[in-house]
Amino acid sequence: MSDFNLSAFSEAIADLAAEAAPATASFVTHHHRTASAFHWRDGYFVTAEEAVETGEEIELTLASGETVKAELIGRDPSTGVALLKPAGAANAVSLAKADAVRPGNVAIAIGNSAGSALAVSGSVGEVGPAWRSMRGGTIDRRINLAVGAGGRFEGGPVLDAKGALIGMLLFGPRRRALVMPYETIERAVATLREKGHVARGYLGAGLHPVRDRDAHGAMVMSLDDNGPAKAAGLHLGDIIVSWNGEAVHGPRDLIRRLGPDSAGATVTFGVLRQGEQRDVALAIGEKPLS
Repeated sequence: MSDFNLSAFSEAIADLAAEAAPATASFVTHHHRTASAFHWRDGYFVTAEEAVETGEEIELTLASGETVKAELIGRDPSTGVALLKPAGAANAVSLAKADAVRPGNVAIAIGNSAGSALAVSGSVGEVGPAWRSMRGGTIDRRINLAVGAGGRFEGGPVLDAKGALIGMLLFGPRRRALVMPYETIERAVATLREKGHVARGYLGAGLHPVRDRDAHGAMVMSLDDNGPAKAAGLHLGDIIVSWNGEAVHGPRDLIRRLGPDSAGATVTFGVLRQGEQRDVALAIGEKPLS
């Protein structure tokens, strides 16, 4: 590639970042660090759910440098999306939805730090099928990034080579940069705008992992007196070994299955009780708001 072409490519990336910068904002988190947010539409901003706390006062610094108070409309731990409504930002830029991306495509992470624009470019490292998060959320696509973005980019937009929105930057295990896809954000935002929260499945049971020669599963260690598990007839000491015929490998496996789509469903648990296996039908409840 000639120097001219390299320079032109560099300027093109910087131009895309500059065009998207007015959509971004930043705020200081409860951990006293800076995180990014960006305008979704209709005056609503999205950011990383882990960066906000229920009940805290949030002040967004817009790309213009103006600081405005923002209301936390709701948060969805299952997808990592939080929805904010700042005062006086209804005319902020919105980002168009990107087409499907492939490994190797250019990816540009955009952020904001106290009104200063942040940008870093790299590539899409992996694109995979839908997956379920540790907190039971259905994520439409697995998109991992080969982008060296720092913590200030968390909650900011990730763009393709046309400047369109692939999704929101989050950090997975070992601070690996990943994208919460546009479609997943769209679904979470619609629910948060309507209800202020995203329902999660609820058993009403404290669980402990069991792994021995006789059983692998989740042992019931405590029961909520008004919870679905007690109502279904589960007992202390019961070991849950399957969910609708599929093996349960421990409490974490159960939690993954208790996503928003599980609330209200009836599930058949395979249960070991005093060495004997039985089936227990349980109507999954909705996790109370904390």
